[in-house]
Amino acid sequence: MRMMLNVMAATLFWVTTAHAQVPCGGSFSQFVTDMVDEARSHGHSRRTARAFFDGVEKDSAVLRADRAQGIFQSGFIDFSRKLISGYRMDLGKRKAKQYDRIFGQIERKYGVSRGVLLAFWAFETDFGGFQGNFNTRNALVTLAHDCRRPELFRPQVFAAMELFAQGEFDPRTTTGAWAGEIGMVQMLPEDILENGVDADGDGRVSLKTSAPDALMSGGKMLKSLGWRANEPWLQEVSVPTNFNWADTGLGTSKTAREWARTGVKPRTGTFLRTDLQGSIILPQGHKGPAFLVYPNFSVLFEWNQSFTYVLTAAYFATRLEGAAVYDAGEPEIGLNGSQMKALQQRLQSRGHDVGDIDGILGAKTREAVREEQKRLGLAIDAWPTPALLSRL
Repeated sequence: MRMMLNVMAATLFWVTTAHAQVPCGGSFSQFVTDMVDEARSHGHSRRTARAFFDGVEKDSAVLRADRAQGIFQSGFIDFSRKLISGYRMDLGKRKAKQYDRIFGQIERKYGVSRGVLLAFWAFETDFGGFQGNFNTRNALVTLAHDCRRPELFRPQVFAAMELFAQGEFDPRTTTGAWAGEIGMVQMLPEDILENGVDADGDGRVSLKTSAPDALMSGGKMLKSLGWRANEPWLQEVSVPTNFNWADTGLGTSKTAREWARTGVKPRTGTFLRTDLQGSIILPQGHKGPAFLVYPNFSVLFEWNQSFTYVLTAAYFATRLEGAAVYDAGEPEIGLNGSQMKALQQRLQSRGHDVGDIDGILGAKTREAVREEQKRLGLAIDAWPTPALLSRL
């Protein structure tokens, strides 16, 4: 689910309209009234704004969903095995054949591989089978009113209003994910405005009912986010036991040719590109699977900021294009949700910025783990274990 798309752009939108902004929180009805007034500064008439907000309701189920993303507490191996089923593999291959023509057009026009779009199509909505039943207008206004991340969702409210003004959005009947994404590959209203494509030629951008429209729009969006045409994104590798584990992680980048000199090898075949910069990532430590990620991998974080989700989608994309099942190795036991929260609290008490104490092994927590592993003379692989928790 693309919850944290293009935060910088959202923040810029926030700044440019600061003079007219309504503060988050407080009375929901007053917030809506004030948002109607603010809509004028975004170029909307009062009539359009009133029609858009008419009947809007605060959705408590949206707030519960926003705060209960427990699935992201799983490690990569469990998470990937849960999401990548035989059913999704088989259906993904059938969809690739069914829409071969449209995937070919996307690859020629935007350079985005079909495997990547198939993976997100599968994970986001089970290939369009379940697109979410939250009222999109209510979800976006609820999250804009909530003070957790208003800078992300406020611009989406006004983007949805623009779609409404264009006749492409019905405030009462348009539904999607709890965070406001719409359609088969789950795009936010701003993304639809900027990257929506009528690929089937019917004169409308129909991301909920037209697979060609949804896939072409997704390809255009990835290209706009920095996808480098016809380049790889991920490859499984084997790493020698005497490797300098401090060189792993997204903070260290070398060409595949340079990695080869350290003993890194593709697990099967040859390096996809020896001239591209890439990083070695160990999602479950130095005894688990290892991957070389190329520059396009980082673009996928614009779709979803969960490291485990992005890695799983990237890996699934390679599987759909013929890659072998990864070697899980024998990783050390990780932490459960409560242990991870305890770890984050201890890291925070030592001065590390780990973000929210949420039990999720995110980028900030991984970096703090690396620093503590270095201090304690442990393998610097960003994988927290009960032993590390005990040492802290």
